[in-house]
Amino acid sequence: MLPDWAKLMRMNTLHQPASIKVHKTNGSTMDVVWEDGHAATYTFAYLRDACPCALCNEEREKQHRAVDQPVKPSEDGPFAMYKPLLRPTEVAMVGNYAIRFTWNDGHQHGIYSWDYLRAWCPCDECHAARHAKDGLEYDIDHHPPKVQ
Repeated sequence: MLPDWAKLMRMNTLHQPASIKVHKTNGSTMDVVWEDGHAATYTFAYLRDACPCALCNEEREKQHRAVDQPVKPSEDGPFAMYKPLLRPTEVAMVGNYAIRFTWNDGHQHGIYSWDYLRAWCPCDECHAARHAKDGLEYDIDHHPPKVQ
Protein backbone atom coordinates (compact mmCIF):
# COMPACT_ATOMS: atom_id res chain seq x y z
CA MET A 1 0.00 0.00 0.00
CA LEU A 2 1.34 3.41 -0.99
CA PRO A 3 1.60 6.18 1.63
CA ASP A 4 -0.66 9.20 1.05
CA TRP A 5 2.20 11.43 -0.18
CA ALA A 6 3.15 8.81 -2.80
CA LYS A 7 -0.45 8.67 -4.04
CA LEU A 8 -0.47 12.46 -4.41
CA MET A 9 2.81 12.42 -6.33
CA ARG A 10 1.49 9.71 -8.63
CA MET A 11 -1.75 11.63 -9.26
CA ASN A 12 0.23 14.69 -10.38
CA THR A 13 1.71 12.69 -13.25
CA LEU A 14 -0.69 11.77 -16.03
CA HIS A 15 1.53 9.11 -17.55
CA GLN A 16 3.58 6.43 -15.85
CA PRO A 17 5.84 3.88 -17.54
CA ALA A 18 5.15 0.21 -16.94
CA SER A 19 8.67 -0.65 -18.14
CA ILE A 20 11.76 1.21 -19.32
CA LYS A 21 14.75 -0.30 -21.12
CA VAL A 22 17.70 1.96 -21.88
CA HIS A 23 20.03 0.16 -24.29
CA LYS A 24 23.01 2.14 -23.05
CA THR A 25 25.94 -0.15 -23.80
CA ASN A 26 25.03 -1.90 -27.04
CA GLY A 27 22.21 0.07 -28.60
CA SER A 28 20.96 3.48 -29.55
CA THR A 29 17.47 3.57 -28.06
CA MET A 30 15.31 3.66 -24.98
CA ASP A 31 12.12 1.58 -25.06
CA VAL A 32 9.16 2.58 -22.90
CA VAL A 33 5.91 0.71 -22.43
CA TRP A 34 3.38 2.97 -20.73
CA GLU A 35 0.81 1.78 -18.19
CA ASP A 36 -1.93 2.18 -20.80
CA GLY A 37 -0.09 -0.26 -23.10
CA HIS A 38 1.29 2.32 -25.56
CA ALA A 39 4.87 1.47 -26.56
CA ALA A 40 7.50 3.94 -27.73
CA THR A 41 11.09 3.74 -28.89
CA TYR A 42 13.16 6.89 -28.41
CA THR A 43 16.50 7.09 -30.21
CA PHE A 44 19.31 8.64 -28.21
CA ALA A 45 19.67 11.34 -30.90
CA TYR A 46 15.96 12.17 -30.55
CA LEU A 47 16.23 12.35 -26.75
CA ARG A 48 19.33 14.55 -26.85
CA ASP A 49 17.73 16.88 -29.43
CA ALA A 50 14.57 17.02 -27.29
CA CYS A 51 16.40 17.84 -24.05
CA PRO A 52 13.97 19.82 -21.88
CA CYS A 53 16.58 21.95 -20.06
CA ALA A 54 16.47 25.77 -20.31
CA LEU A 55 19.65 25.95 -22.41
CA CYS A 56 18.34 23.49 -25.01
CA ASN A 57 14.90 25.12 -25.07
CA GLU A 58 16.56 28.46 -25.79
CA GLU A 59 18.62 26.92 -28.62
CA ARG A 60 15.49 25.35 -30.15
CA GLU A 61 13.68 28.71 -29.98
CA LYS A 62 16.60 30.45 -31.74
CA GLN A 63 16.43 27.81 -34.48
CA HIS A 64 12.60 28.00 -34.66
CA ARG A 65 12.58 24.25 -34.11
CA ALA A 66 9.98 22.15 -32.30
CA VAL A 67 11.04 19.50 -29.80
CA ASP A 68 10.41 16.71 -32.31
CA GLN A 69 12.41 18.34 -35.11
CA PRO A 70 16.07 17.29 -35.45
CA VAL A 71 18.95 19.72 -35.18
CA LYS A 72 19.89 21.13 -38.57
CA PRO A 73 23.23 19.71 -39.74
CA SER A 74 26.15 22.12 -39.63
CA GLU A 75 27.60 23.40 -42.87
CA ASP A 76 31.22 22.42 -42.19
CA GLY A 77 31.60 20.87 -45.63
CA PRO A 78 34.04 18.04 -46.33
CA PHE A 79 36.24 19.00 -43.34
CA ALA A 80 33.59 18.39 -40.70
CA MET A 81 34.97 16.88 -37.52
CA TYR A 82 34.02 13.30 -36.74
CA LYS A 83 31.43 13.18 -33.98
CA PRO A 84 30.76 9.95 -32.10
CA LEU A 85 27.18 8.68 -31.96
CA LEU A 86 25.24 10.23 -29.10
CA ARG A 87 24.71 7.91 -26.17
CA PRO A 88 24.25 8.28 -22.46
CA THR A 89 27.19 7.60 -20.19
CA GLU A 90 24.91 7.63 -17.14
CA VAL A 91 21.18 7.18 -16.62
CA ALA A 92 19.40 8.04 -13.36
CA MET A 93 15.82 8.01 -12.16
CA VAL A 94 14.59 11.30 -10.75
CA GLY A 95 12.11 10.44 -8.03
CA ASN A 96 9.14 8.59 -9.50
CA TYR A 97 8.40 11.18 -12.16
CA ALA A 98 11.39 11.45 -14.53
CA ILE A 99 14.68 10.18 -15.92
CA ARG A 100 17.96 12.07 -16.40
CA PHE A 101 20.80 11.31 -18.79
CA THR A 102 24.44 12.32 -18.81
CA TRP A 103 25.40 12.36 -22.49
CA ASN A 104 28.77 11.56 -24.03
CA ASP A 105 28.90 15.17 -25.29
CA GLY A 106 29.04 16.28 -21.63
CA HIS A 107 25.47 17.59 -21.39
CA GLN A 108 23.54 16.53 -18.28
CA HIS A 109 20.96 19.17 -17.41
CA GLY A 110 17.74 17.78 -18.87
CA ILE A 111 15.19 16.09 -16.65
CA TYR A 112 12.78 14.15 -18.85
CA SER A 113 9.49 13.81 -16.96
CA TRP A 114 7.18 10.95 -17.89
CA ASP A 115 4.57 13.47 -19.05
CA TYR A 116 7.16 15.21 -21.26
CA LEU A 117 8.30 11.92 -22.80
CA ARG A 118 4.73 10.83 -23.46
CA ALA A 119 3.77 14.22 -24.93
CA TRP A 120 6.74 14.02 -27.33
CA CYS A 121 6.44 10.32 -28.14
CA PRO A 122 8.19 9.79 -31.49
CA CYS A 123 5.95 6.98 -32.76
CA ASP A 124 4.18 7.62 -36.07
CA GLU A 125 0.73 7.76 -34.46
CA CYS A 126 1.69 10.34 -31.84
CA HIS A 127 3.77 12.38 -34.28
CA ALA A 128 0.86 12.52 -36.73
CA ALA A 129 -1.56 13.50 -33.96
CA ARG A 130 0.72 16.35 -32.80
CA HIS A 131 0.95 17.68 -36.33
CA ALA A 132 -2.68 17.08 -37.33
CA LYS A 133 -4.75 20.02 -38.47
CA ASP A 134 -7.32 19.28 -35.79
CA GLY A 135 -5.18 20.03 -32.74
CA LEU A 136 -8.29 20.43 -30.57
CA GLU A 137 -9.20 16.77 -31.00
CA TYR A 138 -5.65 15.77 -30.03
CA ASP A 139 -5.73 18.03 -26.95
CA ILE A 140 -9.06 16.62 -25.80
CA ASP A 141 -7.90 13.03 -26.28
CA HIS A 142 -4.48 13.47 -24.67
CA HIS A 143 -5.12 16.08 -21.99
CA PRO A 144 -8.26 15.01 -20.14
CA PRO A 145 -9.60 17.43 -17.53
CA LYS A 146 -8.21 16.91 -14.06
CA VAL A 147 -10.72 15.62 -11.55
CA GLN A 148 -10.66 17.55 -8.30
